[in-house]
Amino acid sequence: MAYLKQQRPEKVTVPAVRASKERKERLVCLTAYDYPTARVVDEAGTDIILVGDSVGNVVLGYDTTVPVTLEEMIRHTRAVRRGVERALLVADMPYGSYHTGADDAVRAALRLVKEGGAEAVKLEGGMNRVEVVERLVREEIPVMGHIGLTPQSVNKLGGFRLQGKTAEAARRLIEDARALEAAGAFSIVLEVIPREIARLVTESVSIPTIGIGAGEFCDAQILVLHDLVGLSFSRTRPRFVRQYIDLRAQMTEAITKFAEDVRAGAYPAENESYPLPSEARAELEAEGEAVRIRLRRSALNDESKC
Repeated sequence: MAYLKQQRPEKVTVPAVRASKERKERLVCLTAYDYPTARVVDEAGTDIILVGDSVGNVVLGYDTTVPVTLEEMIRHTRAVRRGVERALLVADMPYGSYHTGADDAVRAALRLVKEGGAEAVKLEGGMNRVEVVERLVREEIPVMGHIGLTPQSVNKLGGFRLQGKTAEAARRLIEDARALEAAGAFSIVLEVIPREIARLVTESVSIPTIGIGAGEFCDAQILVLHDLVGLSFSRTRPRFVRQYIDLRAQMTEAITKFAEDVRAGAYPAENESYPLPSEARAELEAEGEAVRIRLRRSALNDESKC
């Protein structure tokens, strides 16, 4: 009986992401920071994988994303690149890599693309980043925007708080989104803003919006992988995070069991050890017997001298 060969899922590209809004196709986005999780996230059918500067919080142990360096982002992006086949790979531009002008931004973005293997970059800010976005797009580097709560601005914002709580703030967010679209961004992340405002922003632009704590009206949704699987060590869980599994508890249970087996001598078992081939074992046993005979003879000679 002949079987049809399973078709390989089509590669997600920047044009495909742009077109998803018109098709009313909801995209799935997640973060990844290393090869094994990138493999899992990609094989699960995720459309966009973001190597976020949230690596600082969930992998490197920083309190904020501010300390994350360009070198760290390149290293983690390169690792993720090796594990991704289908998803569009986007890398965050870390704090300080695009704040000193368009030339510096282009240099940093080129490194993320050339050395890290990113297919697009993401940066934070609205109208204040238009010049940088335009320059990056002109240099053929796809850009994902990010407005609302911008974690790199934590010192200015005074913490990670809900943004866009007034009509005036809503108007600014709409203006920011339109400015980013006009500058050439292919999508925009909306973070921690009221769902009603996210809806207005989404309806105001023709490029997809990607929500994180922005309600159900966005064109796509993204979460930090460690939040989704219960590996985040944050003291509080944001309201928008839905934890689908508690890997931390499962890992703790497995490690505890391993420790118990080691201390009790139950690990490794015979079938988890490598036996010596029979010929070598016989040869060594023969040599060992010869050594034991020599030792016995030596002991007898010593006794006779006494």
